[in-house]
Amino acid sequence: MATTGKNETPFPTADEAVERIRELNEKLIAAAKQSGNVSLDAYEKTLKDMLAFSQKAAGATQLDFVQAVTQAHSTYISDISKAFTTAAREALK
Repeated sequence: MATTGKNETPFPTADEAVERIRELNEKLIAAAKQSGNVSLDAYEKTLKDMLAFSQKAAGATQLDFVQAVTQAHSTYISDISKAFTTAAREALK
């Protein structure tokens, strides 16, 4: 904090204020990155569980074409999701 001889002022100098703002911004960015990674982890797990369920349900039908379509759809969704999450994780670095 800046002081003026006898009287101490509660106001920071401009440099001190800038430094405090910079530190707060860095903390905010770090928290946002962490939150983003947690969200991506949850998204990937949820998607994996959904695709596994759809494949299990398709397998229960005992119809080959349903199983084949479901497998193709699951592979497509997995590939697209992997590209998305990889790009998102790269952006969060």
